[in-house]
Amino acid sequence: MQKRIDAMVKAEKVVLFMKGTRGAPQCGFSARVVEALDEFLPEYATVNVLADPDVRNGIKEYSSWPTIPQLYVDGTFVGGCDIVTEMSQSGELAEVLGVDRIEVPAPKIELTAGALAALSKFHEGDGPPTVRVEITPSWQYGMDFDDPRPNDVVVEGEGWRLLLSRASARKADGMRVDFVEGPAGAGFKIDNPNEPPKVKLVDPRELKQWMDEGKALTLYDVRTDQERATASVEGALALTDEAREALESATDKSGVLVFMCHHGMRSQRAAQHAIDLGWREVFNLAGGIDAWSQAVDPSVPRY
Repeated sequence: MQKRIDAMVKAEKVVLFMKGTRGAPQCGFSARVVEALDEFLPEYATVNVLADPDVRNGIKEYSSWPTIPQLYVDGTFVGGCDIVTEMSQSGELAEVLGVDRIEVPAPKIELTAGALAALSKFHEGDGPPTVRVEITPSWQYGMDFDDPRPNDVVVEGEGWRLLLSRASARKADGMRVDFVEGPAGAGFKIDNPNEPPKVKLVDPRELKQWMDEGKALTLYDVRTDQERATASVEGALALTDEAREALESATDKSGVLVFMCHHGMRSQRAAQHAIDLGWREVFNLAGGIDAWSQAVDPSVPRY
């Protein structure tokens, strides 16, 4: 294992061992290091330690460092979250990476009249509403009134001003901010063309309609053999090791994939893995086979 990890560390100039992936960090510390690196590098290698417990434990032994994430540059251990964050703020990280911060032009952002009206309603003080917009490495959004900070990227329009960190600004070009009201309440709605694909939910009735219409899709059942023997959906394929290998090795990842389990939790993880592999049209059956039995086919046993 130590030889394997040594090869991983030295395979690329910059390697980050983290929880999750660059596009979907699974802990706040990993997300902070990703955000720091994104200030300098358009590309770098990451290793998801959650996908391999042996790597997760082995990297701690390799570095004699007890926590994740861990950053390596030119095969040398740099540090964890706190160290990388401090180096980014001091300018030392640029020296270690051998690059300057990426130049970030002000992105084009549309703020609708409805969004401006909502911001103006809650705005206190003089001048136009000044709002900080945050886009995390996992593409979660935050908006709040704030004052400018050093190195902010500022986007201004008629009667409004948005503040973004450099990392957020790199993800925001073409973004549209609106304010909508509906049955579930009112709130801001952000449409961002830069956002990577996400797992989408499909209602059992909608999936049944797709199947009746002959829509091209592959339905994977991630449950155990025993569960599938108890209850199943016609046409669903078991997610075997061979099926997983086929998903990983496929050169054309444009097809529609749907994953299902008992209630939708295990299939959500499998669907997210497909997204990480590069598949773009990935769905999780909402409520799993239990919802299918209730909404579509009562002859399917519930358990």
